[in-house]
Amino acid sequence: MRGWRPLVLTLLCTLGASSAAMASPQDSPGPGPTPSKADEARVNALLAFQSDLVSVLAPSASADRLLAAALLARPLPNQNKISSFHALIERAAHADDAGPAENWVRLADCDAKAKECPNADALAQLVQQAPDNAAAWLVKLSQDVNTMKAQDARQDLTNAANAKIYDDYSGVGLKALAATVSTLPPPPATMDPNSSAGPNGVQMLIAFSSASGIPQPALHDTATYCEDKAPKDPTVKDDCLKLGKILEWGSSPLGRSLGLHLREVLSGDPAQQQDAQNARHNLVWQVQNFAELSARARNDKAQSQHLLALARTGGTQMSLILAALHDDGIPTDAPAAKAN
Repeated sequence: MRGWRPLVLTLLCTLGASSAAMASPQDSPGPGPTPSKADEARVNALLAFQSDLVSVLAPSASADRLLAAALLARPLPNQNKISSFHALIERAAHADDAGPAENWVRLADCDAKAKECPNADALAQLVQQAPDNAAAWLVKLSQDVNTMKAQDARQDLTNAANAKIYDDYSGVGLKALAATVSTLPPPPATMDPNSSAGPNGVQMLIAFSSASGIPQPALHDTATYCEDKAPKDPTVKDDCLKLGKILEWGSSPLGRSLGLHLREVLSGDPAQQQDAQNARHNLVWQVQNFAELSARARNDKAQSQHLLALARTGGTQMSLILAALHDDGIPTDAPAAKAN
């Protein structure tokens, strides 16, 4: 799995950059600088504003608005029962206009300490709602691998390889969040006095950081399964390569990275291996540049407005990244390495 680990770390840093600003000071991991009273006050104001957004959205009967409310509520402490992540995502999943995205997020409505994750009922419904989505089968593959259900895991791989798409619904969740964060105007206390982004910067921060709470499949389980089984079983190798093609055109950078990694390590064609390696290098470049662009947007009104507008158009996490780079004039191919 060494081939895709650098991208995993890069993307986690990209998502974590916005999420960290929403964390309460006492929850920050590891040692670090002591936050000032002004920083603490702003964090508390952001959390209070996010809670107000949840309260405004909670009475809705729309699946999208309830999905947004659930994602906004997920990191908040001490929510009352009717405004909790559990209550809101349950209502979202049972709304008249609900789709698989709501059950996808409901996968996270579980007790990790009791080893009850992912939510079993949500997963059962998801594979019925979206049998052509490889992401759903990879969640199930991870579950079956970890519970040592070998035959079920093998069938999960086949189902994933025969799927038509890979979609982790991050685009759906982000669209719902971007469409609802402007429901209330951000109070002055939520704004960074050193930033010119104003209300748009606050809205972008809340939308993108809340979207990072959308669950992701444990793709390392798929990588390990293919790397361990493929050399011993040609049928597993074939399915892993088929799955890799779907992942390469999937919704997320992490999914695409794994697809390229599978082609690089399992293909017997040196040209295909090199092509996959080059594509993965470009992918790392794309994610790194989007991270830098997102960091700039938190202090730039026009850029934060633009990222919110892109998010509101829908699509996938991958399409958002590519569109943002294109609109900013950033090439999607990494510069050629200089010869020594």
